[in-house]
Amino acid sequence: MEHSRFNRLMEPDPMACVRPSRTLLAITLTTLLLGGCASNGQPRPFQLKNLAKSEIDMVADLHVEAVNKLARELTIKLYKRNPRELAKVPGMTVERRLELLLGTPRLITHAELNNLYAEKAVPLAFDPSFGGDRVFALMVGITGMLHASYSYRNEFFMLNEMDQQKLYNSARNLEAVAWRLNTYRHPDGSPFLLANDPANLSFERLLGKLIAHQDMMARIVSDSTNRTINTVVHGIASTTLLPI
Repeated sequence: MEHSRFNRLMEPDPMACVRPSRTLLAITLTTLLLGGCASNGQPRPFQLKNLAKSEIDMVADLHVEAVNKLARELTIKLYKRNPRELAKVPGMTVERRLELLLGTPRLITHAELNNLYAEKAVPLAFDPSFGGDRVFALMVGITGMLHASYSYRNEFFMLNEMDQQKLYNSARNLEAVAWRLNTYRHPDGSPFLLANDPANLSFERLLGKLIAHQDMMARIVSDSTNRTINTVVHGIASTTLLPI
């Protein structure tokens, strides 16, 4: 009697495969990492619109908020190290660039970059023949890839879908961007943009945080929708970036 009861207890639970345990764990970790509090340290106030959001939607909102904050920090640091790039456009300021990159509604066309956006804008920053603002070109690429990976949305509700592959692809592209910052050079050997050096790895850390956010969100979406991620090998030294 006891033996048969033990066997039943040890049998696989047929519902275990549909329980989003990994997703819930990821949500919990995300909430802890991002902080379930507002910037003043107090709990986030309840908003009526949250009734139209699933747990995944609220986690996605937190990730969008976090990656935008990191992108803003990265932009400021790049302009501090490369002030000559900002000076290429008379009268331009860092705050104006941040507005162009992260403002609402988001601009996805910029005439000075031939209207290239997301992964298509990144190569301009490392093109010897490009005479424009390389920091702006790079950050239109980075912020554009992040924006596209979240389906060009800044907020999610129950009927909005996310694509785990776009999130994953954006993470791999960010790895390629980090590699290009460290290795791509002008024909004379000088870097296209000053970023990391042995005494300052803050750029690498910021990009690493962005990559981690994108990978975590890709995993959450994949687990919640039961859709797999195509993890095809794509070298960071590839001359092409993955489509978003």
